[in-house]
This record gives sequence, C-alpha cells and structure tokens, in this order.
Amino acid sequence: MSALERLQAELGTHISVDPVELAAARTDKSGWVAPGLPLAVVQAASVGQVQSTLRIAAEFRIPVVTRGAGTGLAGGACGTDGSIVLSVARMNRILEIRPEDELAVVEPGVLNGDLNAALSAHGLWFAPDPASRAISTVGGNIATNAGGLLCAKYGVTREAVLALTVVLADGSLLKTGRGTVKGVTGYDLTALLTGSEGTLGVIVEATVRARAVTAGETVTIGAVFPDVAQAAAGSALVAAARLRPAVMELIDPVALALIVAYLGPELAAGVPAGGAFLLVQTDGPGSQAEAKQAVAVLQAAGAEVRVSTDTASADRLLAVRRAAHPALAAHGEVLIEDVCVPRSRLAEMFERIAEISARTGIPIPTVAHAGDGNLHPNFVIPVDPHRVGAEPVVPDEIWAAAGDLFRAALELGGTLTGEHGVGQLKRRWLAEELGDQGFSLQRQIKAVFDPLGILNPGTMFEA
Repeated sequence: MSALERLQAELGTHISVDPVELAAARTDKSGWVAPGLPLAVVQAASVGQVQSTLRIAAEFRIPVVTRGAGTGLAGGACGTDGSIVLSVARMNRILEIRPEDELAVVEPGVLNGDLNAALSAHGLWFAPDPASRAISTVGGNIATNAGGLLCAKYGVTREAVLALTVVLADGSLLKTGRGTVKGVTGYDLTALLTGSEGTLGVIVEATVRARAVTAGETVTIGAVFPDVAQAAAGSALVAAARLRPAVMELIDPVALALIVAYLGPELAAGVPAGGAFLLVQTDGPGSQAEAKQAVAVLQAAGAEVRVSTDTASADRLLAVRRAAHPALAAHGEVLIEDVCVPRSRLAEMFERIAEISARTGIPIPTVAHAGDGNLHPNFVIPVDPHRVGAEPVVPDEIWAAAGDLFRAALELGGTLTGEHGVGQLKRRWLAEELGDQGFSLQRQIKAVFDPLGILNPGTMFEA
C-alpha cells in the first residue's frame, strides 16, 4: 500500500488530491511558489488525524509542510514537490476561556480576530496583532512568532504563549509550558517551539495569555517631516523620552508618494506626498498626557503635527498606513522584506536603504514599525505583459539588493527578520547572522526533534 493509499484509508475525506487545492497550497502571501506539486493536502480536524499523518509520513519518509491560513510572508508554509501539506485550518475551536486567570486555550486554526472577538466579552484581548490578524491563525502566529503594530508596547507572540501541545515528527504528543503566571521548571521548550516555523513539530493546541482591555481613550498623532532621516530621529527621540506609544509607524517619502497617489488627497487625510510620515498612537489612562509630551518632542524634531481624538479623523490617519501594501501592489508584485535594527540606529538603516536604492537604481519604498526598529523595505516587480498568469519571478538584481539590505541590518547590530520568519526565502543568509557555531547548534536541535528531516524541509535550513 502506498503512502497516499494509507492516508486515504486512515483519513478518508480529510485527504484531497484535487489539483486546484494542491496548486493553492504551493504558495503564500510572499508570492513565492514552491516547485513541483504536493502529494496531497490533509485537512486535519483533530489531534488524532495530525498524529496519523505524521506516523505515515515518518514510515514512508515523506516531507510534511504544516499550513494554517497561508498568510505567511517568507515562503515557510508552501507545499513542496511530493510533500504532504498538513492543514490545521479546520482545528478552529476555542476550547476554554478562563477570565480569572486571563488565558485562553485554543486549537491552532482559530483566527486571531475570532479569538479577540470571543475575549472581548470578558473585557480581555490577545495582544499579538499582525497586519493579517483578521485572517491569520493563532497557530501560524505562534509558528512564526508574529509581530505587528503594537509590539513595542505589548510584545510579540512569544510573550503571549504560556503552553503548547505539539505532535512530534514520529506522531507522538508533547506538552510544554504551563497555565501559571510563573514557572521555570526545565528548559523552556515553549519558547523554542514558538517561531520554529513548523520545523520541530506541529502545534495542535495553545494556551495563550490574554490582557485586560486597555482603559482610557486613544490619541492619534500624525507628524510630517521634511525627510525620513528627521522622521527616524524623531521616533528615536520619542523612545528616548521614555514614552511608550501603542503604535509608532514611519513611512518614507518613496512609499508615501505612492500611498497619497493611490488614495487621493481627500482619503489621504491631507498628508502631503512630499516628506516622511510618522503615525503615533497613545493609549491607556495617561494617553492624553503622553500624547502631549510626544507632540512636543516631534515638533522640536522638526515635524508638522496634527492630533486627533475622535474616531473618524483617527481612522483617516490610520488609513494612510493601512494603504501601504495596496498602493504598492497597484504597481506590480510586491516582495515585502523585513529587517530589524536597534531603534537608535533606525535613521542609519534608512540611509543604507537609500544608498542601496541609488546604487542599484531600484526603488525601495519602506515602512517601519518605528517603535521597535522593525523595517519593511519593499520591492515592486512590474507585471510582465508576456507573463500574465505565470508564477512570479523575483529578478536576481532584486535579490542582490535585498542581500545588501540584510547585511546592512546585521552591520548595524540588527537581524534578518523581525517578524516574518526565515522561511524558504531567507535561509541563504541565516548562517551570516547566527555564526558557524550557532548555525551548527541549531541544526543539531532540529535533528533531535526531527531525526528523519521530514518536518518542513527547506524552511530555515537547506533540505
């Protein structure tokens, strides 16, 4: 009996070999398309089905690529040739909410937005907030240690994960962590598995920390600077003043011009196309006082500042930031990159991006989570009229420019990825950041969890 026949015998209608589904599982929101075609897609609805899938895969030495909503941006959940794509999207139950302990127990396919809707009835919320939160899964957030706009104040996904239940490569079940506020018994396997991108195990249940809904009003500030260097310096001064805005987003002049042209003057809330734009939001009981201090800092740094406390005008300012991706996508396929540097070196990183752009002749519109130094340089690949409908191809010169960006971030004391993960797209640069010893040790950790090398091969490390 073949592997596919075994899967069909044990999992029945949860197995699909529909060519449309197989093709859809080859890509994610990064635009990268895995070569070849997966063997099958498993639509798991229970822990037992995940275990059966892994046992069969181990027996037949078949790669397994775990997948949630497919919203990743690093090619880390794309079904490679001959692999089993293990979708946990149907495992979407909220198993428990314990308001008194400020936690929730969920299956991996629960959408971030749905979890927050359920928590709101208890005056709680789940802090991780990737841009895809309405459609991304909690399991995917954990697998990539996802970030978002609120990270600087409320932390990344790892800080919201208390415990995990994981199916290992041989189909056995591992439970890590605990449901207590404190606990330091043994190695922190929960933290290790968070951000492991499906290379160490398959998350089938998570206990996550919930927070009390922040009291007080939210104040939104829009600041326009003459150039991005001043805007980056201004954001660093806000942090240096020991202010902690909930949101601090920076848009460089290249990206801002495209956004304003895309929205039009009215929808762009009067933000001019020239210069750089810094969006700041303060929240909590002290939001007004914190906003007042931030305004003073930004004005002293050379910004024209507008403050809004009503929802309508605040939404118009936020819409400028939210329009970044669609504005770029209107001009072609977008490769969204992701590097992070110390906040004090943000201005230098923008200078390096400008230098790379000028040297290569490639525009690099960039937005940044300025509150934590996480930048998203973007490359827009124009649509080739001769390749309409074909799989996107990133030109070599763009990858070369991206490589220069990554190395610049490392030289400034930063990292290759702040929130998207390594996936397939950044593995070639991983050793440059980790160093030989760190890289070797991580490969050894991978081998302990996955001795046959069947879990998401090609993600993070060469297959």
